Amino acid sequence: MIDAYRALATASVADAVEQFGVRGYLTGGIRPILPGKLVGPAVTVLEEPSETAEPPTYALRAIEESEPGSVICIAAGGADVAVWGGLMAAGASVRGIGGAVLDACVRDVEEIRRDYPNLPIYARGSVPATTVGRYRTVSLNEPVDMGGVTISPGDLIIADSDGVVCVPVARMAEVLEAAQVIEAREREQTRMIHETGSLLTGIAKHNRV
Repeated sequence: MIDAYRALATASVADAVEQFGVRGYLTGGIRPILPGKLVGPAVTVLEEPSETAEPPTYALRAIEESEPGSVICIAAGGADVAVWGGLMAAGASVRGIGGAVLDACVRDVEEIRRDYPNLPIYARGSVPATTVGRYRTVSLNEPVDMGGVTISPGDLIIADSDGVVCVPVARMAEVLEAAQVIEAREREQTRMIHETGSLLTGIAKHNRV
């Protein structure tokens, strides 16, 4: 099923999720800092403000203990600090982690781009500031709120240049089928637009933009 999702655009998946009365797309503020298609099950970490200087234990455990292909999702309320950096990228790379989605920032961007070009990172931005003494991790693999969406462990994360979508694990098969139908219809609409020279004719076929 992962491979089937990998062939889909996030836009199609986002539309498909909404057919089941659920919002799946994360806010556009979480964007590809280190681009690449990302599809895999969520491993969730929650961080909260703290002046205690301690390492991000649960984030480190998430990298060390997760299955290959997992997507590390760190919720920090949009914090203007880096919850991910070069050492974490190194650990993720050797463990076969698929990538990361961060409701905060990333640092060591040039290092990660150079040394781990196949490790996509989606985040609020990049900033050199560490979390140590500013934030601490408080949970691992509990539901977290990120970018307007609640992500639970095992939910499917799909991300590309358009952004990030979360598919509830219980709806994965249904959403996949719906998204495939959407993409088939759009291919037909695109063909009609080219054949007729009319955008409106193509749109009218399925009354969908």
